[in-house]
Amino acid sequence: MSTFNGKRILLGVTGGIAAYKVAYLVRQLVKAGADVKVMMTEAATHFVTPVTFSALSKHPVYTDLWATESPEDSNISVSHVRLAHWADIVVIAPATANTIAKLTHGIADNILTVVTLATPKPILLVPAMDVDMYINEATQRNLATLKMRGYYVEEPPSGELASGIHGQGRLPEVESIVEKISDILDKSIQDFKNRTIVVTAGPTYEAIDPVRFIGNRSSGKMGFAIATAAMQRGAKVILISGPTSLETPRNVKRIDVESAQEMLTAVRNNVQKAHALIMSAAVADFMPAQVAKDKLKKSSASSSLQLTLNPTPDILAEIGKKKKKLVTVGFALETKDELANAREKLQKKNLDVIVLNSFNKKNLVFGSDMNTVTFIDRYGEVVEYPKLPKIDVANKILDKIKTLL
Repeated sequence: MSTFNGKRILLGVTGGIAAYKVAYLVRQLVKAGADVKVMMTEAATHFVTPVTFSALSKHPVYTDLWATESPEDSNISVSHVRLAHWADIVVIAPATANTIAKLTHGIADNILTVVTLATPKPILLVPAMDVDMYINEATQRNLATLKMRGYYVEEPPSGELASGIHGQGRLPEVESIVEKISDILDKSIQDFKNRTIVVTAGPTYEAIDPVRFIGNRSSGKMGFAIATAAMQRGAKVILISGPTSLETPRNVKRIDVESAQEMLTAVRNNVQKAHALIMSAAVADFMPAQVAKDKLKKSSASSSLQLTLNPTPDILAEIGKKKKKLVTVGFALETKDELANAREKLQKKNLDVIVLNSFNKKNLVFGSDMNTVTFIDRYGEVVEYPKLPKIDVANKILDKIKTLL
């Protein structure tokens, strides 16, 4: 429980029957040493009165977006901005389908949604609702979107719901929520504050003609996970992404590119003041020597097309030659002679660390949320990791960078 000593937790309560359980959560967090403030939607006040949470938290409860109050900080005179920056973490429990939808689409029409959308701090959603609402495609799509943006979600367990139906949608036990908050606070230590991290992600596309290209199967998930983890640890993050449908993580500056040349230009323009460059993008190795101005046609069933390919710019090699204090991390996807090829790439490109992906049936990297990696650093140290969620791999990479900065 020492995790909570002096921690400032902003707890948002929305209008679900499980709201009464949150009173026990407030009591336990306060008992553990946390400073807890509560904000409620109007619907939540129909289930539990603000007086209850005020008595337990020893603070006034925020229910009215338009309430006036003397500012505690003369530099931040708007209460919702002050709250958004006061907290070490924002927890929304229960998180109803309505509030989840509002956050997904940026609707800020009450104190809770305004503060949550304004905060740069970690956000934990604890959904609780009827099973049919929870498994509804719209709710699941909204939760998936928020996860991609860097929100944490504590999945609800199954059991008997208020409606009498058995299914997934119950509010987790208070102890489980407390443990989740503790875990997030441990991971969200601001050890990269005042650091700038440039991350590349996704594939690059090299045009053949106006409608066709040479590319690869990279989803961008690893790079986006790195950007999310770095943001959560306090870094200023610049994410340079090839074509991908992934949502931009919260509080991350995103630059969209298509070709290897465009990615090189974006990296050049942004690494000068950066502390680390993490090249997780799967940059195409070759590009057509000539790009057709019009769509290439099949003139006959037996016709064939021959392309002359030239190497694309080697972004890591160019940056590696000129870097000074910049920490550079590259990725290697190998199908054979994995360690030997990764070590060769590490040396040729003057990297500090290379992350080796083994591409095989047990580690289908593309599109997966999991990855199995091996780190090799410039001093020869080799560290193998078991299969981990990509967000955990991202934090391992940041831990390694921290030792090199």
